[in-house]
Amino acid sequence: MSSVDISRRLERNGTFSRRTEAVIREMILDGSLAPGDRINEVELAGELGISRGPLREAIQRLAGEGLLTVISHRGAFVRTFEPREIVELYELRAALELHAIRLLAERASDDGRTDVDAVLAGARDGMATPNGHAYPAEPDFHQRLVMLVDNQALLRSWLEVHRQLSLVRTRSGQEPLRDRATVLEHDEILAALSKRDAERAVALMRAHLTCAMHHALAVLGLTDERPTTQE
Repeated sequence: MSSVDISRRLERNGTFSRRTEAVIREMILDGSLAPGDRINEVELAGELGISRGPLREAIQRLAGEGLLTVISHRGAFVRTFEPREIVELYELRAALELHAIRLLAERASDDGRTDVDAVLAGARDGMATPNGHAYPAEPDFHQRLVMLVDNQALLRSWLEVHRQLSLVRTRSGQEPLRDRATVLEHDEILAALSKRDAERAVALMRAHLTCAMHHALAVLGLTDERPTTQE
């Protein structure tokens, strides 16, 4: 990455005390630092124009978020995932989002659902352009749903899971056919919410997240090695 790119990232990110952490997080989540990459402290400190002390503090915080893995005497690496870890993260995400769906069906105003519908409309318009295909990352449909519940504890937990799964999605979420299917699935979820049909919305969201999980595993060349249970 060029020094110009680094400078631009620094200009966008807050005060000096947190900008190192913010820049590294952005580089991880946008794929500039790929899963398994080692953080070169000397090189990165030079590019950021900082000492290694603040850089190491940022690394420790990002390790606490689950974005980096610190190995004694070897350094820090962008986290990679075993199939079981991906499945467990998706299971936790599903638990949070399915609960959010039920709360939203009870609490959401018509204005709130209109706001989410506007997000979907923007996604469709973007993919209709000649070069448009990737589903927009921001504002994320799922995040907007969780935000509309207006439960900060739920949102914080969701964001923590989302950040870790973003490492998986940098590789698994770039295929046009899956992007278009995602918009259609979101449409169905929103339609159920509009009717305050919590059970159907939950069922649709569960199927949607299960599909997303299997897609992510397939793109990464992995399979779910956990035994299936009969319900």
